[in-house]
Amino acid sequence: MYPSDMVVISANENPLGPAQSALTALCSTAASGGRYHEEEYAKTIDVFNEQYGLKSGYSAFFPGSSGPLDLALMSNLSPDKPLVYADPSYEQGPLAADTMKAQKFPIPLTSTYAHDVKAMLKAHPSPGAYYVVNPNNPTGTVTPKADLVWLVKNKPKGSVVIIDEAYQHFSDAESCLDLVAQDQDVIVLRTFSKIYGMAGLRAGFAVARPDLLERFNTVGVPYLSLASPSITSAVAARASLQDKELVPLRKKINADVREETLAFLAKHGYKTIPGSQGNMFLVDVQRPGREFQHAMLKENVAIGRTWASMPQYVRVTVGTKAEMSKFESAFVKCMDMAPGSANGAQLHLPDFAVPSELLRA
Repeated sequence: MYPSDMVVISANENPLGPAQSALTALCSTAASGGRYHEEEYAKTIDVFNEQYGLKSGYSAFFPGSSGPLDLALMSNLSPDKPLVYADPSYEQGPLAADTMKAQKFPIPLTSTYAHDVKAMLKAHPSPGAYYVVNPNNPTGTVTPKADLVWLVKNKPKGSVVIIDEAYQHFSDAESCLDLVAQDQDVIVLRTFSKIYGMAGLRAGFAVARPDLLERFNTVGVPYLSLASPSITSAVAARASLQDKELVPLRKKINADVREETLAFLAKHGYKTIPGSQGNMFLVDVQRPGREFQHAMLKENVAIGRTWASMPQYVRVTVGTKAEMSKFESAFVKCMDMAPGSANGAQLHLPDFAVPSELLRA
């Protein structure tokens, strides 16, 4: 557990939490939590489908998006069906490939930090799946929809394109949900953990043709037995979808704070990966990122992890304006420390002090 005054900007959580509309719906429904209320799940699915022009049976509601992401990946991977994915990107893709004993083909991002879809296509003649995170985690950068449409149209028959849109609402990126409506070989994941601020409440969608959703059942037990969200999560998710002001307002709040923080870092000569449209960014700390994480913890600020392909960059989640002000002060102080000076007892802080959203599935 963290001290109550620690700034926690490490796991891409939304510091604003659930919207008031979601809280009102949640509180008014909690007393009915002694029953399963499948009709509430169905109502939430209906609202989602109506908003995105999806036919019945093309979406499935889950407690979060981590579970359905694993099902989407693992139901399309095997020892003879590899995974092609970007590097760096969210690690759940290659972890699922390891579980299924599938070959992995990591493809570096382009010079603009987009997914290199042409290189991804060349990586293997018949992969089981291409995994795309858009906007990407950890860079926050966007791959143009035209590139993703090209990948879908040119991929080998039998391969599936899995598009993780966890951060889509923060960005100007075009969603690929319409590709599902067009019956393409596409699975799109959506979560309520990010812009909707429901990471601890757990709600998410897998969106795909019914046959691709049915394939989830080939991985362990039937997915419906694993996928019963709480009634409170269902009504909170539905209220969030129906709150017309929520997404544009939170998108602006996040963008304003993110850009202010990036401007501060640039003014002081620190290097960041350009083009983030998410609620996170990568910054070069000019030393092993893990060392810098521990130095920041000593300043009461928990930042995110590093990626093997960019070991001197750390990921920072966008917090509130007040939290980012504390981050800025701590960051300058830690950057002024000579590399390697955060050692000894500092480096032996317990691993759980640097949380990962991978552990919050």
